[in-house]
Amino acid sequence: MTQRPTLRASTRLLAAALAITPLLAACAGGGGVKKDTRYVARDVSTLYRAAQDRLDRGNYGLAAALFDEVERQHPYSPWARRAQLMSAFSYYMDREYTPAVEAAQRFLAIHPGNKDAPYAFYLIGLSYYEQISDVTRDQKITQQALAALGEVIRRYPDSRYAADARLKIDLVQDHLAGKEMEIGRFYQRSSNWLAASIRFREVSEKYQTTSHTPEALYRLTECYLALGVPSEAKKSAAVLGANYPGSKWYERAYQLMQKHAPSA
Repeated sequence: MTQRPTLRASTRLLAAALAITPLLAACAGGGGVKKDTRYVARDVSTLYRAAQDRLDRGNYGLAAALFDEVERQHPYSPWARRAQLMSAFSYYMDREYTPAVEAAQRFLAIHPGNKDAPYAFYLIGLSYYEQISDVTRDQKITQQALAALGEVIRRYPDSRYAADARLKIDLVQDHLAGKEMEIGRFYQRSSNWLAASIRFREVSEKYQTTSHTPEALYRLTECYLALGVPSEAKKSAAVLGANYPGSKWYERAYQLMQKHAPSA
C-alpha cells in the first residue's frame, strides 16, 4: 500500500494504559538485543519496566524481546499477561508482523475473555493490513487482512476498534477489486472475452461499492459486444448510466452502444 493509515494514536494510548507508571527503573544504556535479553534471573517488575523503557525509547525490537523474557521468566504472574500483548504491540511497531500476529494469537488463546481481547484481534488485523502489496502480487495477505478485520467487527461491533476496521475493510475491498480488474484487463487484451467478463462481473457484483465499479461495467459492455450479445451489453450500460450518469465510463459506454448496437 502507498499509505499507512493505522491509528498510531490509539495504539500508543493502549501501550500507555498497559504500562506500569511511573517508571521506577530504566535499562542501562548500550548493548544489543542479545546482551539485554540473555538469561539473567530478574524480578518481574524490573524486567517489565526495562521492556517498557525500551518501548518508550522507540527501540521496538529490543522491547519485544524483553517483554517475551517477562513471559518466559515469570509465566504465571499477572505481568506475563500484559507482557504478551505488549510484545505483540512492540513487534508491530518494529514492522515484524509475523511475530506480532503470533504473540497476539497466543494472548487470545490463553486469555480469550480478557478486556484487551478486542485490541489483540485488532492488532492481528493491522498486522495483515500493513503487509498488503500492490495488485500485481499474490493477494493472500489481503484476504487475511479482510478476514481478521471482519472478525473485529463481528466480535466487537461497538468497540472503538470496529470503526477503524470498517474503514480499512473498505480499502481492502477496493484493493481486491483492483486485482480483479487487472486480471480482467489482461484477459481482455488477449481477446479472451468470456474470462474477462467473468472478472468484470465479479467486480460489479461483489465489489459494487468500490471505485472500480464504473470501469468494470464499461468493460463488461465491451466484452458482451465482442461476444455478440448486445442485449447483455445494453444491460451493463444501463446500470452504468443509472448509477454513474456523469462518469467518463458511461459516456464511453453510450458511444460504444451507439456505434455497435444502436438498436439493442
